[in-house]
Formats: sequence, C-alpha cells, structure tokens
Amino acid sequence: MYKDIKEKAYKANMMLYKLGIAPFTWGNASECDREKRVFAIKPSGVEYEALTPDMMVIVDFDGNKVEGEYNPSSDTATHAVLYSNFPDIGGVVHSHSINAVSFAQAGLSVPALGTTHADFCFGEVPCARELTKEEVNGEYEKSTGEVIVSHFRENSIDENAVPAVLVRSHGPFTWGKSAYEAAKNAGTLEIVCEMALKTLHLNSQIETIPSYLLEKHYMRKHGKNAYYGQGK
Repeated sequence: MYKDIKEKAYKANMMLYKLGIAPFTWGNASECDREKRVFAIKPSGVEYEALTPDMMVIVDFDGNKVEGEYNPSSDTATHAVLYSNFPDIGGVVHSHSINAVSFAQAGLSVPALGTTHADFCFGEVPCARELTKEEVNGEYEKSTGEVIVSHFRENSIDENAVPAVLVRSHGPFTWGKSAYEAAKNAGTLEIVCEMALKTLHLNSQIETIPSYLLEKHYMRKHGKNAYYGQGK
C-alpha cells in the first residue's frame, strides 16, 4: 500500500549514508503522502548496510505508527511537526554532518557569503534556539519541531525559500518537495557550511553576498522565470 513512499524514503536514507553525512546509524530521511497524511521514515538504530525499502516505517502526521515491523526513527515526532506546519514539503532529513553541526554547536546561523549558497537558499540558514530543560524532559522531539516552526514564523522566514535550519546544540534539518530533494539539500548545506567556515577563517570580516547577487542566483534557479537547467 505504501510501497512508493517506502522506496523513496529508503533511497534518500542511502543517499545520506553515501554522502557521508549520516554515519553509523545516525540521521534519518522521510517521504510523505499528503493525501493519506502519512510518511515513511527510517527505522531507529538500524545500520544503513542492513536497510531495505520494506523496513521503512509508516507514521501518520500525529506521529502514530501506522505500519511496520520496526520502531520508527527517534526523530519521528520532529518530522511529523514539520509536515503538519510546512504544507508544501514532501520530504524531511536530519543529518549529523560535521560542518553544519559545528555551526549549530556554536549557536550560529550560516551566512550567505557567495553564489553557491545563493543557488541553494535565499539568505542565511538560521539557527533556532536551544530547547529548554522542560522541553527536553517533556516531548523532546515534538518540541524540536515546534522550535523550528516557531523560529520560521516569528522571523517571517519562508520555509520554501530557506529549506534548512540548525537547532542550537543539536544539528541540521532540511526539507524539500521530496525525500530526495531534502537529502540533496542536506548535502548542499554541508558543502556551504564548509565553505563558510573556510571563508570566515581566511577573512573573519567578510561581508555577506550583495542582495542583488543573492536574488539573481536564487531566482534564476528557483524563481517563476527560472532558466537554470533543462526545464521540464
């Protein structure tokens, strides 16, 4: 019944592993079916080499398991909150990529310093606040999602133009129209984080990319009249 989204979630999870941004059993990717209000997500704590599409767990948007032999990822509730509040996304990823986690642990947003960043994201990648003790000791994963959503809403950030966030002391979450796109955004985020770290090391006084150049690069790839690539 859910073969299609299981296959897509599986491929996205394996992509994370091949990119080296989700080592061991870390990280997770999911793909949703908005009509059925369910998503397929990686089972918790299973080695990537052992994964198969059939092992993906089906969960509803309230975080309840619908189908599957295994326990879903420990981050399932975070995915559920993001799907419930970001209506245009079809895939979510949480990775443990080194450079992105470094920004998160430092409590810093990732500044848009050049066109590689602008091709991916319309402005800085924000760093949401650290969770409180009460949130951590309560519904931790659900609260993580709520902190992300609150940060975007309170700061009027468009989640479709900024498909990534860091959670302070934790790490990166990315999303997209599919699990594949979310995984690709996770890989791209790691690249721009590495570039930003090296740029700031060379010149700590560097200014962000000019707004007109940021807009040009973002819009030519993602805008209404985008002309990057081969079209449809």
